Amino acid sequence: MKKVKKIVCTVTNDLNYDQRMIRICSTLSSAGYDVTLVGFKRKKSKPLLERPFKQIRLPIIAEKGKIMYAHYWFNLFFFLLFRKVDIICAIDLDTILPVYIISILRNKKRVYDAHEIFTELKEVISRPVIYKMWNWIGNKTVPHFPIGYTIGESYAADFKKKYGVDYGIVRNATILKPLHLPEKKEKYILYQGAVNVGRCFEQLIPAMQYIDTRLIICGEGNFFDEAVELTKKLNLEQKINFMGYVPPAQLSDYTLNAWVGITLFEDTSLSNRLSLANRFFDYMHYAVPQLCIKYPEYERINEQYEIATLVDNPTPEMIAQSINRLLNDMDYYHLLQQNCLKAREKYCWQEETKTLLKVYESIEIN
Repeated sequence: MKKVKKIVCTVTNDLNYDQRMIRICSTLSSAGYDVTLVGFKRKKSKPLLERPFKQIRLPIIAEKGKIMYAHYWFNLFFFLLFRKVDIICAIDLDTILPVYIISILRNKKRVYDAHEIFTELKEVISRPVIYKMWNWIGNKTVPHFPIGYTIGESYAADFKKKYGVDYGIVRNATILKPLHLPEKKEKYILYQGAVNVGRCFEQLIPAMQYIDTRLIICGEGNFFDEAVELTKKLNLEQKINFMGYVPPAQLSDYTLNAWVGITLFEDTSLSNRLSLANRFFDYMHYAVPQLCIKYPEYERINEQYEIATLVDNPTPEMIAQSINRLLNDMDYYHLLQQNCLKAREKYCWQEETKTLLKVYESIEIN
């Protein structure tokens, strides 16, 4: 009888809301792997939702900073030390160190799943000591993870150049499902994802002064409080709704009924400039035209299927002008909407899983 491979995937976020990891772990579980997803428990963490794979939250004594990482790495090290496992997958650089050490100590296979160019995040490059630390970790570990995958061609090229590794591409594409377009009762704008520094909230929020509809923001992050304060300062509380973390099923409903989606990043880091965000595909799959930053990965797809209005160096005025066109130019809007219906057939999770499964099928265990 063929042995069932046991895989442990390690993250530093809330297990209920990481849609990429939910897709990956569900796919691997459906393919016959014994999958466990490990993260940490925050004070405000809600009960885990039922999934087709195991989920474990490790306790932490702090929710940010060096103490958080030190304690989580310590707990993760001992969890992995005694866990029955064949393959350990580190998701991003912030879990890679304990995974690397344990894989050597226990002679286990290791995989790297890179959602970000972690050493090029704005919150890293803006702090010299932190930047030096993460670069040291990356240089010491990633070259020893020959098996891995990342979210786009640009990221893969950067990892090849920086670390000499050849990684497959598993995009954050949405699962292709039958779609019935609803009659949209309200032309609201939707932002879904992390409310972080570098996501253009300092331009998007002021732009709402010139747009006659609501903006719904689903997510939290390190710029959440500042975004709320800016909204209050500009007296836009009636136009901008902050929903916080929203479960995937509820988020799908918000997306299905949205008129315009937002995918904007400031050009503050290489990780942003080479990104290919989950939300880009979520809007596509629900046939929601979007306002999107003109970066290489988005431009590459938009050249094949025009599904978005692309903007470079967005200002509040440019954002308002572009969104107002999507709100008022029905011929243009419906063209983008129909293109979404075509693009979703190609850029879907069913296609991305082919690369994902090849990666794990190629790993031989003792």
